[in-house]
Amino acid sequence: QVQLVESGGGLVQPEGSLRLSCAASGIIHSVNDMGWYRQAPGKQRELVATISADGNTYYAGSVEGRFSISRDYAKNALYLQMNSLKPEDTAVYYCNADIVVWSTLRRSSYWGQGTQVTVSS
Repeated sequence: QVQLVESGGGLVQPEGSLRLSCAASGIIHSVNDMGWYRQAPGKQRELVATISADGNTYYAGSVEGRFSISRDYAKNALYLQMNSLKPEDTAVYYCNADIVVWSTLRRSSYWGQGTQVTVSS
């Protein structure tokens, strides 16, 4: 079994910063693409940022220049540094990772349980 656990969400004022973390655990053979998604109330889940196995990054236009995604390969961890936060960034943020487990050597997509980010004065 694989688990993704997010942390770091909370309440922050506009223009503030937060750093989200996601840790993957389990009998993991390899972790490929990883990413952050978010879902605001009444809206569909949307992609925020992704980082490939070789470190290539992609950002949604709404967060480019304000958010930074990174990963720690040794720890199978994913991070999202969020700066200059806006009220419209308020959402539940989810970690996603494509992981190959030793038991099957198959690649599957896993999701974390989500962490709430609220940007409000």
